[in-house]
Amino acid sequence: MSGRSMTEGQENSLAQPPQPYGPVAPFKTQLLKWVGSKQKFAHEIIAHFPRDFGTYHEPFLGAGGVMAVLAPKRGFGSDIYPPLIEIWQTLSRDPELLKAWYATRWQAFQAADQVTVYETIKARFNAAPNGADFLFLCRACYGGVVRFRRSNGHMSTPCGSHPAIPPKAFAKRVDLWHARLRGAEFDLLDYRAAMARANPGDVIYCDPPYSFSQSILYGAQTFQLPDLFGEISKAKARGVHVALSIDGTKKSGGTSCDLPLPKGLFEREIMLNVGRSMLKRFQMGGQTMEAEEVRDRLLLTY
Repeated sequence: MSGRSMTEGQENSLAQPPQPYGPVAPFKTQLLKWVGSKQKFAHEIIAHFPRDFGTYHEPFLGAGGVMAVLAPKRGFGSDIYPPLIEIWQTLSRDPELLKAWYATRWQAFQAADQVTVYETIKARFNAAPNGADFLFLCRACYGGVVRFRRSNGHMSTPCGSHPAIPPKAFAKRVDLWHARLRGAEFDLLDYRAAMARANPGDVIYCDPPYSFSQSILYGAQTFQLPDLFGEISKAKARGVHVALSIDGTKKSGGTSCDLPLPKGLFEREIMLNVGRSMLKRFQMGGQTMEAEEVRDRLLLTY
């Protein structure tokens, strides 16, 4: 479907600016509900990838929206959160089990008071984090905002008001995603180790926690952006193409948030309008955010 293999002799011309990947058809069907997912505009991101590359790497996988739109012939997706990677590995190796995980919890959810069942599943998950419970919580929590308490690391998001999709509909999504990601492997890895395995001519897409807006999300409390810049510099030096999504222009109450970048690390910068901030709406108790405009910077090392 995508992830075009490198042409002969291209490995010797990595110093030349690569041709852009070009137009990509959007793929809007989500598997996980996830705040910050880039899936809605992933086709815009991918259009700026190199036209020809080796293996695709996504070390901050999250909900996998960019990888699913790209559908690489060969790719590695990774993250540091075990329940999340358990979901992706099960999608790859045993999609029928993934369907059963969701169906079992959905049936219990429909058969009794939904908030009570949701809180029971959440309490069980917090006591022993696992992919099966996390899968349902991602689909049923408020706005897909998987929020964690800083004090104890427990998920704290309440039950959403929207109906959870039925198992048959979810099963269709599993089949679609399984097919699109058949060329991918999934690993529980720190981003440093994940990026280190990229070879010259490969592409790495990074979508790390955003320092201004996502401190309540898993892994964000210990993430340091300067460390990532260092790993990007190492990858660039060995001929790997790196694309980074990061805070762009975010205006709220007259405040503009920006981040300093290392000089010479990135060759190009592209601004993408991503719409309203669901996370900000969650933090403000569900108020509408007509004045909240969020833009992402797509930074390219090539």
